[in-house]
Amino acid sequence: MATASPPLTTTTLSQPNFNTKSPRKPTGESPPHPLSLLSKCTSLKQLKQIQAYSIKTRLQNDVFVLSKLINLCTLQPTSSSMHHAHLLFDQIPQPDIILFNYMARGYSRTNTPLQAVLLFAQHLCLGLAPDYYTFPSLLKACANAQVIKEGMQLHCLAIKYGLNRDIYVSPALINMYSECNDMGSARFLFDRILEPCVVTYNAIITGYVRNSQPNEALSLFRKLQMQDIKPTDVTMLGLLSACALLGALDLGKWIHEYVKGNGFDEYVKVNTALIDMYAKCGSLEDAVSVFESMVFRDPQAWSAMIMAYAIHGHGKKAISLFEEMTRAQVQPDKITFIGLLYACNHSGLVEEGYKYFYSMRNKYGTNPGIKHYGCMLDMLGRAGHLEDAYRFIEELPVKPTPLLWRILLAACSSHGNIELGKRVIERIFELDESHSGDYVIFSNMCARAGRGTDVTYLRKLMKERGVVKLPGCSLIEVNNVVHEFFSGDGTRMEYRELHEAVDKLVEELKLVGYVPDTSLVFHSDMEDGEKESSLRYHSEKLAIAFGLLNTPPGTTIRVVKNLRVCGDCHSTAKFISFIFGRQIILRDVKRFHHFEGGKCSCGDYW
Repeated sequence: MATASPPLTTTTLSQPNFNTKSPRKPTGESPPHPLSLLSKCTSLKQLKQIQAYSIKTRLQNDVFVLSKLINLCTLQPTSSSMHHAHLLFDQIPQPDIILFNYMARGYSRTNTPLQAVLLFAQHLCLGLAPDYYTFPSLLKACANAQVIKEGMQLHCLAIKYGLNRDIYVSPALINMYSECNDMGSARFLFDRILEPCVVTYNAIITGYVRNSQPNEALSLFRKLQMQDIKPTDVTMLGLLSACALLGALDLGKWIHEYVKGNGFDEYVKVNTALIDMYAKCGSLEDAVSVFESMVFRDPQAWSAMIMAYAIHGHGKKAISLFEEMTRAQVQPDKITFIGLLYACNHSGLVEEGYKYFYSMRNKYGTNPGIKHYGCMLDMLGRAGHLEDAYRFIEELPVKPTPLLWRILLAACSSHGNIELGKRVIERIFELDESHSGDYVIFSNMCARAGRGTDVTYLRKLMKERGVVKLPGCSLIEVNNVVHEFFSGDGTRMEYRELHEAVDKLVEELKLVGYVPDTSLVFHSDMEDGEKESSLRYHSEKLAIAFGLLNTPPGTTIRVVKNLRVCGDCHSTAKFISFIFGRQIILRDVKRFHHFEGGKCSCGDYW
């Protein structure tokens, strides 16, 4: 009996579709939950996409989800991200202190830091109790806004809650007072801490540097060492800034050795501070050496080196370094352009200055600020384009500050344009009548023009308004000790030897052609001899003479002055460099002057 054969089945073979991805083999792993991607968000738009998912899955009111979203919005806050964070925060009926701390941290890092204090006041009334993470952010907000009254109220509240001696709160209090220029209160707090940690030391050292008290900062570092507390990279930043303020090169070199010996040279910020310190102490070669030794350079390091070249009058080198920076695909920032414009300013490169100024916004998307406008004004003023400078300041998109008008006033003084100077000083007095330098500059302009009546009126005006002239002060470092001289010190008994040395020096200079410029001194009751005597004891002359007396022949003399060097002292330094064969490096409030062989690096363009 025959059995039936099984039915024949046919299979149709289809061509593979190479445009379609092959299905993945199951791995047993589910795709990541969208909320787990929050930490990878790089924009507010991406965060909102994940928030949209939480709404779709009905998690929009979940406090855990909201806290994650708020935390991310406040990590690197912008005005838009903080606005969004505040909207989320307001959705929570009873936010806890952790959520508030996120908000306070965010606002303290924005341009509207006081929003943190206002928000705190609202929720404090609702029973929110602060913790030791709350006060650092709130105090930082007060420091950034420089509102000492609110800061003091927070200080009282910290005492009430028993948190004022906390290791996080104490440094924040010191920082707040120092940012508000109250170093007395900052030091009072520091001295009452029984065992200050390195963070507390860093706060007070940085505060002294910020308030231009570098000697106090260096003294505290010695105290830190005696207590066997190990410093940090932040400590080094404060010390290097102190040396830069003093112009103390030898001390700065010692700290550089300390930096290398303790591994702090691995920090980019420390190397950047070294570049700044060497540049401000007059050693451009050492600044270049540090820059070239850096393995990685961020925009701040490039900017510091560009500024170093600029203040030493090497405009072309600063521009060349900027071009190298762009070839290295490092994005310049606002500080970079300040250095670049400063370089063009002090080298008379007007066309280049215009080029880089307009490229800020057009090419690099960076909006100019007050300092950039100031550089442009100074550049135009130095070049003698005074009317262009006046139009430039009148057409600014922001309200001109007294500082901008002062730059133009100085330019009017340099070029003897007394009529424009009068218009400018009137604009300054509309904004600020308290700055002694304004009266002095315009008074000197009037004196040189022979307008004695105007000079007398200005002096009377200063007296009526209680304006006191800021004395000239110069520093010189000899044998690791910084010596300070004020204009007129040569007449004091303790400076008798220096007084005699200056007198002898001036007589020697006269033999080779030096003529005191007494036009810079105007007092109706002064004879010519008295005017010459007044010029003779300017602080930079005293410092240079002290350097000649107390350093071996051939040693470079380095002087730092708090004001702009006057024309007579500039001329004197050139003669001294020629007669004594000394290099003199003088840093004034504007730039460096390198005197050698009777010439100055500024080419008398300053």
